[in-house]
Amino acid sequence: MASTAASADVSGPFPLTEEPSRPWRAGAGLSSLGGRIEAFLAARPFERGTWLAVAFAMGIAAWFVLPDTPRWLAVLAGCGAIVLGALAGFRIEGRHPYLRSAQIGLALMAAAGLVTVWSKSTLAGAVPIDRPAVVTLTGRIVAREERGAEDRVRLTLVARGVPDRETVRVRVNLVGKNDSPALAEGAVVRLKARLMPPAPPMLPGAYDFARAAWFMGLSATGSVLGRPQVVVPVQRGSWLGRVQRRLSRHVRERLDGSPGAIAAAFASGDRGAIAIADEDAMRDSGLSHLLSISGLHVSAVVGAAYILAIRLLALWPWLALRIRLPLAAAASGALVGIAYTLLTGAEVPTIRSCIGAVLVLIALALGRDPLSMRMIAVAAFVVMLFWPEAVVGPSFQMSFAAVIAIVALHSAAPVQRFLKPREEAWPVRLARLLAMLLLTGVVIELALMPIGLFHFHRAGVYGALANVVAIPLTTFVSMPLIALALLLDLVGLGTPAWWAVGKSLELLIALAHWTARQPGSVALLPGMGRGIFALFVAGGLWLALWSGRVRLWGLAPVLIGCAMLVRLHTPDVLVSGDGRHVAIVGERGELLVLRESRSDFAVDNLREHAGLTSNPIPLAKWPGAQCSADFCVVTLERDGRRTVLLLGRGRERIDERALAAACERADVVISERWLPRSCRPRQLKADRALLWRSGGLGLDLRSGRVTAVASTQGTHGWWRPQLPVWRRKPEQGGGASPVSAAMPQAAPAQ
Repeated sequence: MASTAASADVSGPFPLTEEPSRPWRAGAGLSSLGGRIEAFLAARPFERGTWLAVAFAMGIAAWFVLPDTPRWLAVLAGCGAIVLGALAGFRIEGRHPYLRSAQIGLALMAAAGLVTVWSKSTLAGAVPIDRPAVVTLTGRIVAREERGAEDRVRLTLVARGVPDRETVRVRVNLVGKNDSPALAEGAVVRLKARLMPPAPPMLPGAYDFARAAWFMGLSATGSVLGRPQVVVPVQRGSWLGRVQRRLSRHVRERLDGSPGAIAAAFASGDRGAIAIADEDAMRDSGLSHLLSISGLHVSAVVGAAYILAIRLLALWPWLALRIRLPLAAAASGALVGIAYTLLTGAEVPTIRSCIGAVLVLIALALGRDPLSMRMIAVAAFVVMLFWPEAVVGPSFQMSFAAVIAIVALHSAAPVQRFLKPREEAWPVRLARLLAMLLLTGVVIELALMPIGLFHFHRAGVYGALANVVAIPLTTFVSMPLIALALLLDLVGLGTPAWWAVGKSLELLIALAHWTARQPGSVALLPGMGRGIFALFVAGGLWLALWSGRVRLWGLAPVLIGCAMLVRLHTPDVLVSGDGRHVAIVGERGELLVLRESRSDFAVDNLREHAGLTSNPIPLAKWPGAQCSADFCVVTLERDGRRTVLLLGRGRERIDERALAAACERADVVISERWLPRSCRPRQLKADRALLWRSGGLGLDLRSGRVTAVASTQGTHGWWRPQLPVWRRKPEQGGGASPVSAAMPQAAPAQ
């Protein structure tokens, strides 16, 4: 009725073709558009509410994307203006109630999201220390994490001893040989440590640990020097931490190698002992989600508890006649899910999954549809209310993208017709279910691929196929066998069950390695900009949250994003924030690095941001460069534009006049040291003075643009003020090569 009234309001009693002489008015066009939107919203009463959670997330994202307080206040003022305008229009005209309520609701939720994350940043944010320092700390251990694969222990302390700070929360790594059972939660220790401020992104688009540390309350990270001294032994300590470690140790004693480490991760959340090679294979095969306790594991545990409880309670007729079995089973499943969440460490992804599982149980107990977009929206809103910073992280985005994709797919009319029960032979039914499982995996992979490319610059191509085997294997074989083995261990009969657990996990690891070895198993792309990512998010949400043919409109931004991805190219030069690591992408697809680094972290970052899988080639061994102990000279040609790069390698003193002459002949100079004012290259001088303020850089020699880490940070508390972004001058670079004992002769363009 509402849509009919709206339509009559807009068009009037006569068709438009019968009154061609009516003059066009802007207000009439807007009224017609408003009427169409009103009819659209009126026809979808159960789909509008999910967009409130999206608006809340958009407000949170706006706070991270916008750089400073004036712009945050401008967003809040804009939301207030939308609300006031909608209220005023409704009082004057009284038309379009759905449209105006949508305007009010979305604006209020966006403003609430921005205020929520702004408030948490103000209250919980930890100011990082000013500079690296070696200090003696005295403090209480609040968290302990064992990293067996790296032979170290990670301790989080609330401590004193940092200059100009009363107490700080720090996280330090302790070498395994200096570990002691006395270093448990609650113990007061004294130790010497080398502390550093939480690391900013190494390159534009890289992982921002400084931002994560800000919301975790960490002011510094570092490493312990020597053996810590226990000042006050733990008296009672965290019983939960002791149970976690004992359970993890027990599982790893029953199973060796990565199978034991993965079983310990499923049972206690401790994934620190998984071999790095196996973890990399799980990542490249699209199976890494199985290693972190999240939706799959919590759902399996809660579902098993619910089914087991309702079956057992049904065996007691007296009880079955007096209580609602679904309600009792839901309560049992919720208690088991909460216990499993606490036992596995209560990380944010696990808590998020537990909240979703509990909401599903509540829906089952009330007789409602447990898998609906409304339930997902409620779960997302609860998570964002307490952990708003999770919105910009990959864990939150991947978890909810996967669940939204599953619900959207299975709520589509063609899929419901395909899955509709019918009389058929069991092989046909099994084939139909397997086909649906494969289709679900493909849809999930498509939903997760933009997120993986945006955050990690890589995505598993064959993950859908691998998950068709891995998810049932983990859910219906490995995890039930682990639970059975632990129960049988109570009476000393768990050995056969542990043997079966080991074989199932060996199969999982073999599947991961086989999938990761296939040609083209990993798709790599250079850094995707926020604009492209926003297109994929907007299109995906539109496809998932509406029903009917109108959802196909969401394909438009997705296709535009794909077209922009095709045109995306790798930056020609990548520079880390400290200036030590410089990578050049060669014309033949090779990755040239200034230094041979022993840091896997640095090398992996350079390769991923370049979108290359090949091993890097030291610049000194490349025939297109000339290097001395102090500098390398490289001449690059891109689209007919010749650019001379002077790259600093050493820290020895250089004659200033020779350095000035070399800089004058170069277009771009990059160095980790401070360079004098007399060093004036034609285009860019990226020395420590600039890099300290700009962070890592990506240079596009074709367009003359530079992307800086600082350009995406704004004035948030975890970052310093930024420098203006350099742009190349219109004149073409070139010139003679530097000639000096420290400046090698330039090579011709390659």
